[in-house]
Amino acid sequence: MRQFFRFFLGLAMAATLAATAQAGPRLDRIMDSKVIRVGTPGDYRPFAIKTDKGGYEGHDIDVIEAMAKGLGVKVEYVQTSWPNLMKDLLGDKFDVAVGGITRNAARIRQAAMLPGYAPFGKVALVRKDEASKYKSVSDLNQSSVRVIKNPGGTNEAFVLENLKQAQVSTHDKNAEIPALIAGGKGDVMITETYEALHYSKTDPRLAAIFVDHPLTPKNELGFLLPIDDADYLRIMQFAWDLADERDVLEQAEDRWLK
Repeated sequence: MRQFFRFFLGLAMAATLAATAQAGPRLDRIMDSKVIRVGTPGDYRPFAIKTDKGGYEGHDIDVIEAMAKGLGVKVEYVQTSWPNLMKDLLGDKFDVAVGGITRNAARIRQAAMLPGYAPFGKVALVRKDEASKYKSVSDLNQSSVRVIKNPGGTNEAFVLENLKQAQVSTHDKNAEIPALIAGGKGDVMITETYEALHYSKTDPRLAAIFVDHPLTPKNELGFLLPIDDADYLRIMQFAWDLADERDVLEQAEDRWLK
């Protein structure tokens, strides 16, 4: 059944690509240079985080490294940010973007995305001793509640749309926000299921709330690609399927998401 579903998913994606993509030199450049440029903000655990040594680790890093190996190329990481993610992709600063990127119509309107993984919903990260205060969005949307957001992504969009009465501030380093919440510099961080669970497990002062009943309908994450080369998109779909067949996705899930 799984193979049957993947077959028809591949047909649907192929039809979409035929309608939207133009053949171009991207694939030739990658295969000739033996290098694929991977953009990531590198601040979203457990999908992609920049390490103290300057490298990257996480679920998406394991997967894209395996995909690159399957293609016989090496990965060159390119630092980007959530506000500049799409602009940098369209500006040809990298060939694929990873790191916990939500699949949505706004992004797919301008780019392609590989099949979804890691189903999630929007949740809140709060201090554990105050978790019982928040039962609904209206409890978060109070003038006494201090919300810290990271700019440029879907978490910011949720905050701006739904928490207009709260005290909202912006911190441009997403990975630092949980510590600010734990230390009392803010009260709430809106994020996705897996990031909230990660920080609630690693810092006993924090709690992930709304996990069982997310604040938004469930969605999935996906790798983001430019649509300027149909052959490149076809090859990347092949590399994803190959990683799936070799249990890379399952192993990455076991290592980082459970």
